[in-house]
Amino acid sequence: MRSVRLSHQRSERDVFPPLGTVPGPCGPRKKTDVSSKLIFVLGGARSGKSSFALQLGKAISPRAFVATGEPFDQEMAGRIRKHQRSRGRGWVTIEVSTKIADWLTKKGAAYPSIVVDCLTLWLNNLLRAKVRPSQVSSYVRALIRAVRACSGQVIVVSNELGLGLVPGDAGSRSFRDVAGRMNQLVAAEADEVYFLVSGLPLRLK
Repeated sequence: MRSVRLSHQRSERDVFPPLGTVPGPCGPRKKTDVSSKLIFVLGGARSGKSSFALQLGKAISPRAFVATGEPFDQEMAGRIRKHQRSRGRGWVTIEVSTKIADWLTKKGAAYPSIVVDCLTLWLNNLLRAKVRPSQVSSYVRALIRAVRACSGQVIVVSNELGLGLVPGDAGSRSFRDVAGRMNQLVAAEADEVYFLVSGLPLRLK
């Protein structure tokens, strides 16, 4: 995927406060949230994470697939078409580039099973829309709040970018770091967390 280069000189700690120091919705779940379920699925490229998320989500209807990918070029458009074919029937596809929390708040109640794929592209879209890295954590918390307001399960997919080679330029390294902290915030709040390797799921939480 094409990532946005970040030219800022702020450290990763500046971008996201240390976990456990963030007040508000990322604290312990309230009893009123018991009807919602956040499932977080992580993996590298072609790890099988999207297929696994679809398997988890397809047992319940009606179900929605929230797609965050945008066809910036022909290669990306081809990837999107391939994912659309692989979902098959029974999924209502919603294309949301940045405002996932808004859609969940307004429309999420109609779908007891929702797959959001994926957060890494969502992050890329936010940065392309001139959201500052220091603001990303507030978007993540808003997303978590919206998930907790849903009455069913929300399965969120994201890329694990921290296991490969260190990126060769500062912008790509910054994007990797912001994505890693984003994933940590979501994983801390999730009811279940899965890591996919070669199509095999490992439950972490």
